[in-house]
Amino acid sequence: MLLALKLALVPAFLAALTVAGRVWGPSVAGWLAGLPVVAGPIVLLLALERGPAFAAQASAASIAAIAASEAFNFTYAWTCRRFAWPLALTVGMAGWVGVAMLLTQLASGLMWAVAAAGVAVAVSQGGLPRASGPVPAARGGLGDLAVRMLAGALLTVAVTTLSASMGATWSGLLSVFPLLGIVLAVSAQRAHGADFVALLMRGMVIGRASFTAFFAVTATMLPHDGVWLSFTCAAVVSVIVQGASKRMLAAKRPVGALSRELVERQSVD
Repeated sequence: MLLALKLALVPAFLAALTVAGRVWGPSVAGWLAGLPVVAGPIVLLLALERGPAFAAQASAASIAAIAASEAFNFTYAWTCRRFAWPLALTVGMAGWVGVAMLLTQLASGLMWAVAAAGVAVAVSQGGLPRASGPVPAARGGLGDLAVRMLAGALLTVAVTTLSASMGATWSGLLSVFPLLGIVLAVSAQRAHGADFVALLMRGMVIGRASFTAFFAVTATMLPHDGVWLSFTCAAVVSVIVQGASKRMLAAKRPVGALSRELVERQSVD
């Protein structure tokens, strides 16, 4: 039963985002894409297999893992402006591995994780390259969706299978491994160039607040309130925060609307 969930849960969420994008448009699908549709199910499966205490520790590590994801985004976005995707991917992965290993050596706990994620987002968003000209929106086909669904399924099976030997910290970090981000970045660079990648990386900030809120709730509630109540509350809080953060960004950064629209289309179509 759990194996079936591992193979189907994350791909089903990704397919649902695609359907939402085609039925209601990229704005609705982009709003949904900001939610932890990959890491959330992975940590849920960890809670069912390893217990609430293990999943609570993994939840805190998942928040800290935002710093590693931002390291990948930052290094890839700058490298791809001068070099082809193989070197950009190599440098990006070096950035992710370096920060992930550093995170395992730092103090654990929810507050430290939130602080690390906040600093990384601020540094990354302040230093990411900006597009120098107009960038066309992109629409992916069924083959692109199939690659993302397969990547999500592989990541889910790998993390949940190896969690016993890796421990809670690495399980949480790897649940946020930028597997889908790699697919998006490489395909964006190959099809549209470095400026599109810059918009893609900047647009990813939309989901950081709701992602953090989700795992802050699970990290806090899981040891005391059980699996299903914890994840239900986390999902509700994440949706609320995602809606509020998107409205705030739309009001304060009108220029970012183009960036968000392009990222939404690339992410879910």
